[in-house]
Amino acid sequence: MLRITSRTDADGRTVVVLEGRLAGAWADELARCWATLASTHDAGSICVALDAVTFIDTAGRSVLRTMHESGAALTASGPMTRAILEEITQQH
Repeated sequence: MLRITSRTDADGRTVVVLEGRLAGAWADELARCWATLASTHDAGSICVALDAVTFIDTAGRSVLRTMHESGAALTASGPMTRAILEEITQQH
């Protein structure tokens, strides 16, 4: 299961908070949410927080790569998610 919430921080940036497993059908759901969000916001003003993500599969990595390449900032605090984000940002 993946929980997706968004809020606006004090600087006016949109923060998308992900919690749970970013895999399979949940990655597809994030892709749909991203398409909607990116159509109404400047991608450079979006930050995706992955602190509470427990697993990311290939489909999840693909969605995160798309988000990063569009200009969204990706943040994480756990070692697994930080390593995946480093891999994604290094490839871009």
